[in-house]
Amino acid sequence: MPKRSGDRDGAVGGSLDGVFHALSDPTRRKVVERLGRGPATTSELARAFDMALPSFTQHLGVLERSGLVTSEKKGRVRTYRLTPEPLDGVDTWLAGQRALWSRRLDQLDAFLHELKEQQK
Repeated sequence: MPKRSGDRDGAVGGSLDGVFHALSDPTRRKVVERLGRGPATTSELARAFDMALPSFTQHLGVLERSGLVTSEKKGRVRTYRLTPEPLDGVDTWLAGQRALWSRRLDQLDAFLHELKEQQK
């Protein structure tokens, strides 16, 4: 059965903060991109990076705690899969921010046009 764990502070996997934290590192972003093409074992993923395996598995742990990946162990082989659902929360948050700033910029634009008209 796939393994999913919560953040160290007790937050549920897939929280917005956890997802942003996981994606803040370029190594982890590259792992997410690679897993977007399909499942891969730890060694397959690690091959692309010039770092010690224990350091690399820490990155995988961060991704797993964020909920972005799940892993399944069969014998001595652990296979990782992308679980993109936590990105829905990021998308929702970004859409809200985009709408907020669009409204604010529209208000600023209207205000500046009004000032310009008053100066004529």
